[in-house]
Amino acid sequence: MAYAPEYEDLTVEDLPEYRTQYFKDHSKSIISTNDSPDVHFDASINPYRGCEHGCVYCYARPTHEYLGLSPGLDFETKIFVKENAPELLKNELSSKKWVPKLLGISGVTDCYQPIEKELKLTRGCLEVLTDFRNPVGIITKNHLVTRDIDLLKRLRLFRASMVYLSLTTLDEDLRRKMEPRTASVRRRIEAIAELADAGVPVGAILGPVIPGLNDSEIPALLEGAARAGAKHASYIMLRLPYGISDLFETWLQEHFPSKAGKVMHHVREMRGGKTNDSNFKTRMRGQGPYAEQIAALFRLQCKRLGLNRERPILSAQSFRRPGPVQLSLF
Repeated sequence: MAYAPEYEDLTVEDLPEYRTQYFKDHSKSIISTNDSPDVHFDASINPYRGCEHGCVYCYARPTHEYLGLSPGLDFETKIFVKENAPELLKNELSSKKWVPKLLGISGVTDCYQPIEKELKLTRGCLEVLTDFRNPVGIITKNHLVTRDIDLLKRLRLFRASMVYLSLTTLDEDLRRKMEPRTASVRRRIEAIAELADAGVPVGAILGPVIPGLNDSEIPALLEGAARAGAKHASYIMLRLPYGISDLFETWLQEHFPSKAGKVMHHVREMRGGKTNDSNFKTRMRGQGPYAEQIAALFRLQCKRLGLNRERPILSAQSFRRPGPVQLSLF
């Protein structure tokens, strides 16, 4: 498959030397389920496998190993595209087996990564969700989500849409090294403002919070989100499952050698001496004194900025299965 997606916020000098490859994903279904008590949806859709954003910390990287590929460069250069995602979604929602519920988009990889601008698979899925009035929550790092405000506004009429912008750093040098093909946080905050102005419920997720690298930016990031119109916020501490730990440590030593030791010390301190903790109760926030300091700082800032409101509850009460158009007989 030969696609040439446009990159947000990048100059020619920033473009990668390698060429991203795209492959057809022949999945027979599009809805995945999970039983994680710390995730706010138990069903999700992901039009893409792999992600060109290239975020060094991405916990989803190991999923490429199931395809016989590496969680490193392969994850961000070999993208599998579910070209029939909207059709699969329509078929599954049409089934009597489907119990209407919140569907998350981008539970694994970002649904608004660069290739989406051309393929519009996420938009196609949103069109299906709008027809069925099925509630949806979106998580993204890209301003491209604003392209679909028209559909999100229609879903909002049935209390069926919510968007979360993931914010990491206002330091563009750090952002380009850590998540090179994402929109700048400035653009993400602009997206929050555009969604809020359109009446679409929007929040911010600070994630991941990396001790000794971007944790000092928590107040500024929350202030930017609140000023733009976000109504609530949450955060996720850095997670390093499986081989991501080695990838991240290598990256730290290359780009921030003077901070690497301190960062990893805090990571292990919060993860019981390890680099990862898979326990549902602690994996998202960590534990111990440092994790408690971050939690206290976050709560204080959210209270100050009015971001400590309850998360909006989306509704599936208006769900419908659109039937064939009935023509009036005269």
